[in-house]
Amino acid sequence: MLKDKTIVLGVTGGIAVYKAADIVSRLKKLNANVEVIMTEGATEFVSPLTFQTLSNNVVHRKMFNEITSYDVEHISLAQKAALILIAPATANTIGKIASGIADNLLTTVVMASTSKVVFAPAMNTKMYQNPIVQANMEKLKKLGYEFIKPAKGLLACGDYGEGKMAEPVDIVEYVISSFIDKDLKGKKIVVTAGPTIEPLDPVRYMTNHSSGKMGYCIAKEAADRGAEVVLISGPTYLEPPKGVKHVRVNTTEDMFEEVGKYFDTCDVLVKSAAPADYRPETVSNTKIKKNKDTDELNIKYVKNPDIAAHYGKMKNNQIMVGFAAETENLLQYASKKLKEKNFDFIVANDVSKEGAGFNVDTNIVTIIDNKGETTNYPIMDKAQVARIILDKVKYLLEDKG
Repeated sequence: MLKDKTIVLGVTGGIAVYKAADIVSRLKKLNANVEVIMTEGATEFVSPLTFQTLSNNVVHRKMFNEITSYDVEHISLAQKAALILIAPATANTIGKIASGIADNLLTTVVMASTSKVVFAPAMNTKMYQNPIVQANMEKLKKLGYEFIKPAKGLLACGDYGEGKMAEPVDIVEYVISSFIDKDLKGKKIVVTAGPTIEPLDPVRYMTNHSSGKMGYCIAKEAADRGAEVVLISGPTYLEPPKGVKHVRVNTTEDMFEEVGKYFDTCDVLVKSAAPADYRPETVSNTKIKKNKDTDELNIKYVKNPDIAAHYGKMKNNQIMVGFAAETENLLQYASKKLKEKNFDFIVANDVSKEGAGFNVDTNIVTIIDNKGETTNYPIMDKAQVARIILDKVKYLLEDKG
């Protein structure tokens, strides 16, 4: 994913240095070339050998090493960097760069580079909240530098508060998103995801096997590509992607109402949720007890609102993407649903196939558009499917002008 990209990682002196080692490992697994610059303070916490072993590159430390080639180190590093990441970023280093001070190799490389620079601050809460530190960060943001907001948590000093460096997985996700084209910037995309639940009584409900993984992948991909994303999700165990507005719902009626709040102002509605088609006509206020005199339990169900059909009739200039999870007659049922719901295209999958059902990380899909074109795709990660879906959305948005 980051093949042929050189990430210059600046490691400054703070206890969070140990997390920087994990960042290097994760970037290498994504095929990035990682060049590490350590300040003298950083070497007090972790040996340069650790980063050299993980990065498979010499660790850069001093400004005035003997020149053994015609490459002046701070210039060559600045030129080869696709992105400069400073993690952990101390108040001292942030302040130096904000003030234009270049008194070590890292700050000099930053001054000599035209690449994107991203800071992941890590420091004591009171230090992070200090007006001078905040002013330095605001100054850098106005100049185009980017910051990954630290988390709240228990700090090494024993205090609890803001200042804990973001987790390596989140930092690496930020780096990845930095290289994704923001071709959906300015667009508002609503994504529904997951199952809905329909209560029977205070302790039981009816639902389905949808995990929400497909919808969450679509929401993440849309956000990474610059869209304003609203993710309306039924109950799942998944963490919502960074940068999306996450709306939790339970029932199909809840989801129907929430979609209505955003539909008129959205550019795209992606209906990847699996809402229940029916709900119990009545919900018992008390637990339904077992009846020893009969082997049957009869519950009368009524139809839920058809979210896709309702908003398909209402749509004006919006693009609507539907999903069809079937176990037989895939193309026939999906094509019928495409027309009835007024989708622009539908993503169909046979959930009885291995690797294409619920609660897995892969999918096997067929996309049918409203012009009758059908495209079959092999098994792939749901993140890849999300990319294909949003590529098609992008082309449709461009056609609409």
